[in-house]
Amino acid sequence: MIKNKFLKIGNEELWLLHANVEQELKNRGLVRTRNMVGERGEFIVIEFFNKTKGLPNLQAAPQGTQNVDAISKKGERYSIKTITFPNTTTGVFHDFGEKDDIKLPDKKFEYVIIVQLNKDYTPNKIIELSWDLFLKYKKWHKRMRAWNLSITQNLLKDASIIFEKK
Repeated sequence: MIKNKFLKIGNEELWLLHANVEQELKNRGLVRTRNMVGERGEFIVIEFFNKTKGLPNLQAAPQGTQNVDAISKKGERYSIKTITFPNTTTGVFHDFGEKDDIKLPDKKFEYVIIVQLNKDYTPNKIIELSWDLFLKYKKWHKRMRAWNLSITQNLLKDASIIFEKK
């Protein structure tokens, strides 16, 4: 078992191994940044959509594109948020206005995809929300002064469950 092999590795050697794995993931084009959880989620979504009949083909958005992580061949924009199980709250969405703004924000994307990963980085659930559902379920994160989403039973009833681990 792999876990037992790590017990024999010293602390500094383990950090070096981690750095080497991170570099190899970059070399293979599996990650573009140091945000491993977010990168893993984006990779899973793009690969899953491209392999699944009936779902649009996606490609990664240019690095640095705010709030958009993937684009379909039709030009539909996807924001992908990744959380690890059992967490149910996404990271934040920036530049969508303040909590008390009356005016709706300009449409930044067509869909939000929430990927919930297990501790071993395998997908537990992939959830899709339209822009309108995003607006309905977004919650204000006071400390970050931005919006996020929480996976609630009501959200799950309205959203499309693209994948769920059995």
